[in-house]
Amino acid sequence: MKLSENFTLDELTKSQEAIRLGINNEPSDEHVSNLILLCKNILQPIRNHFKIPVSISSGYRSAELCEAIGSSKGSQHTRGEAADFELFGIHNREVSDWIVKNLDYDQCILEFWTPNDPNSGWVHCSYTVDKPNRKQYLKAQRIDGKIVYSSMG
Repeated sequence: MKLSENFTLDELTKSQEAIRLGINNEPSDEHVSNLILLCKNILQPIRNHFKIPVSISSGYRSAELCEAIGSSKGSQHTRGEAADFELFGIHNREVSDWIVKNLDYDQCILEFWTPNDPNSGWVHCSYTVDKPNRKQYLKAQRIDGKIVYSSMG
């Protein structure tokens, strides 16, 4: 099922971990509606601007899958409101800066990115439908074994 011109439901729900662990990762109709809005407002504009494929590493994740991989069952991924991705050949900071300047988003997080390695980490971006988007621009780092979030400005 196509969610937008360049994105499918399959690529936003597939999970090797869910398959490996035997976890059901099928989204509800509400989750699919949220994924359509995520594609329309975040992923498709990124694809249209940079004119190269957006490689999705994680989109919708069931609460059970989130817990199994060490994430929170309250994650926006569980509502179909978030995706983790990269654009190969484009620095993750460049992508996240473009999102912040040009799109309505809830959170844009540079996950495990380091300035001396522009291709490190990935971008997490969310779009919410039931309340105003917060426009939080954050960086996630692992410090002393814990994930720490800090503002990007």
